[in-house]
Amino acid sequence: MVDADQTFVIVGGGLAGAKAAETLRAEGFTGRVILICDERDHPYERPPLSKGYLLGKEERDSVFVHEPSWYAQNDIELHLGQTVDAVDRVAKTVRFGDDGTLVHYDKLLIATGAEPRRLDIPGTDLTGVHHLRRLAHAERLKGVLAALGRDNGHIVIAGAGWIGLEVAAAAREYGAEVTVVEPEATPLHGVLGPELGQLFTELHREHGVRFHFGARLTEIVGQDGLVLAARTDDGEEHPAHDVLAAIGAAPRTGLAEAVGLTLADRAHGGGIAVDARLRTSDPDIHAAGDVASFPHPLFDTRLRVEHWANALNGGPAAARAMLGQEVTYDRVPYFFSDQYDVGLEYSGWAPPGSYDQVVIRGDAGKRQFIAFWVKDDRVLAGMNVNVWDVTEPIQALIRSRIQVDTEALADPHVPLESLVP
Repeated sequence: MVDADQTFVIVGGGLAGAKAAETLRAEGFTGRVILICDERDHPYERPPLSKGYLLGKEERDSVFVHEPSWYAQNDIELHLGQTVDAVDRVAKTVRFGDDGTLVHYDKLLIATGAEPRRLDIPGTDLTGVHHLRRLAHAERLKGVLAALGRDNGHIVIAGAGWIGLEVAAAAREYGAEVTVVEPEATPLHGVLGPELGQLFTELHREHGVRFHFGARLTEIVGQDGLVLAARTDDGEEHPAHDVLAAIGAAPRTGLAEAVGLTLADRAHGGGIAVDARLRTSDPDIHAAGDVASFPHPLFDTRLRVEHWANALNGGPAAARAMLGQEVTYDRVPYFFSDQYDVGLEYSGWAPPGSYDQVVIRGDAGKRQFIAFWVKDDRVLAGMNVNVWDVTEPIQALIRSRIQVDTEALADPHVPLESLVP
């Protein structure tokens, strides 16, 4: 049983860190809980930043994990706008970056998340170049898109991943002109493969988005500090008033590297290597959320998952493990997206090359269907598009690892639940 005089420190004030603090109290931990956040905003959820909040459909206060008063009410010592610049694993202390304050820990959770990858090209210092990761980014971009819509302005988006496409949809709803530059032949190639990526090409083109596939940005052209155009490696030049870099995110492993924790290799997404209990190479230090790379028994590989559900579930799992409870973190990866009138949920993991067919149940042309990525008649992943309340049976199929009749899998008249033993 954990003693009341123990101190648990959480570095990282995102969803994973906030939910870990909540879980510690819910599980009865009466010791000291210190939550350190390098942003000045209270811990918040990130999906609204590219969805409802960016579109002006959700209020700013709706993004926060807890009411500001919750932290004091639950005796959580919240340090906003504060960084940790050193960890002493022998003395078991963390050092605050601004004033050098040392805080002892009995257990430490690193939940530092990820940061946007930067464009390494000329012109990125211009005023109209944006990233989207933090609430402050979303607040700025929201105003930019509204202004572009009013003035018939043009934004170029580098990257056709989830963030790039969601911002493209938001920009079009504001009335801005949009060009998306993507090195692959379809959007979302690394997640959905070419079979489903084309669906998103058609969706966005119907709403006026221009795509430039097979190219990368090489220069952002400006004058007097303002963006004028974006050039690509095939010699094209696209007019632009603003540019969004949406080329992925990198795990924030600097603190872990500095103290010698084991990292995962790049082939597995990098990040801090943890075991099934989300424990790092130091048994008193755990990691969760975007920064953690964990061994997934279902897929027989190490995964680093950047989506909301991983932070939502990983933070509590790490908290329970810190309390000494038996934990095996094996959640099926899950995320959701909203673009125009299309809503979807994706469960599982099926990168290109890992599956041998995609089975469609429903009408893909009407964008009301479920897609299954299948290998040897076993479901690796499923994505429901404008079809709801099917996540549970989809995940049950993935977890079961059973071989399924693909004709029955494709038949909307066969209940998904009947395919799971």
